[in-house]
Amino acid sequence: MKQPEATRLVDVAAAAGVSLATASRAMSGGSGVSDELAGHVRAIADRLGYIPNVHARGLAGGLIASIGLVVHEIGDPYFAEISSGVIHRAAADGQSVQITHADRDPVSELAQVSALVMQRVGSIIIAGSGYTDAALEAPLDEALARYRARGGRVAVIGRHHLAVDAVLPDNVGAGRSIAQHLVGLGHRRVGLVAGPLDLNTVQDRLDGLRSVFARAGVATHTVSHAFTREGGIDGTNELLDAGRDVTAIVALNDAMALGALRVLRERGIRVPDEMSVAGVDDITVVADIAPALTTARIPMAEMGREAVALTLRREADEPRRIELGHELVVRQSTSAPRVGYNSPS
Repeated sequence: MKQPEATRLVDVAAAAGVSLATASRAMSGGSGVSDELAGHVRAIADRLGYIPNVHARGLAGGLIASIGLVVHEIGDPYFAEISSGVIHRAAADGQSVQITHADRDPVSELAQVSALVMQRVGSIIIAGSGYTDAALEAPLDEALARYRARGGRVAVIGRHHLAVDAVLPDNVGAGRSIAQHLVGLGHRRVGLVAGPLDLNTVQDRLDGLRSVFARAGVATHTVSHAFTREGGIDGTNELLDAGRDVTAIVALNDAMALGALRVLRERGIRVPDEMSVAGVDDITVVADIAPALTTARIPMAEMGREAVALTLRREADEPRRIELGHELVVRQSTSAPRVGYNSPS
């Protein structure tokens, strides 16, 4: 359930009638602010219920007022939109953001988090799917626990197993919505182009898709490749080369869907007349391609903002979970299967 937005430093600055920079110096005891003005700003902050961030916490732990953001794929628009949300929310609180790239691999993630800890960032946000095997994340969980003991704050996006605050997209619901849309159009044989099956995001979306398809008697065939545009190309080629008799392809993210559309275009298979295609995420570009992509919208920038907000709240006894919804966006890449082309008899 979505929690109330925390009071931001920019809100304190506006109420006190000072600039964000002045409010930041007043709250942290910085130079250039008179005692009278600093007292005024702090009184306003107390009245609004503002919780000082790492400017104050860092005095004891040696941390600085910045956020370390770990993403899995810097070039992926999904992570770009999350990063945008993090940056805008952090700026409102006077914090900078350092972005680092970790491969979709537990060892790489741990290395990047360790590097951020060494740089004394005040908060760490990890964006990207966790793993179906919780044991793979145990070393990272231990490292984050040590970091939090020093005063650092942590939030994650799209992960189930780490014992920290989390923002969770509705991946299962997104899969269900796409499946219901295709079933409603009359599709009964569907190819699923998935990312690595050990990722929670992939399994959650597959669970949502399969739960609807199974009830409707839809036959599915799943292929698994990298969770990227190139993986979508490889997966779609695998489906077609194997002669899979499908009337629709669901890619487990929009990047993979773009790869699928490329393959179909190169092979002269018209979308949606001869093959429907759908994705998940609603990255910006998919509304501008031809045909525009049907997808399930995940609120990526909002996830970034909510993750920052979690790092600004007081520590809780138990990890908090913020669950965000999704929205089915129907565009031109899906239609009813054409009679006579891979359609049920």
